[in-house]
Amino acid sequence: MLKLAIIFALISLVAGALGFTGIAGATGGVAKVIFAIFLVLLLLALAGLLFGVTLAF
Repeated sequence: MLKLAIIFALISLVAGALGFTGIAGATGGVAKVIFAIFLVLLLLALAGLLFGVTLAF
């Protein structure tokens, strides 16, 4: 999931550098959402490890 967020961020940077601001804004927003989902899942997994609870994703 982190890989997907990085890919969208890179697409956003390239689109912004080429002047496609609409595409850059949209892909930047998608990258932020995917990264936020990644962070939530990471925190849940770490909390599961800390408390000894196994989470089946």
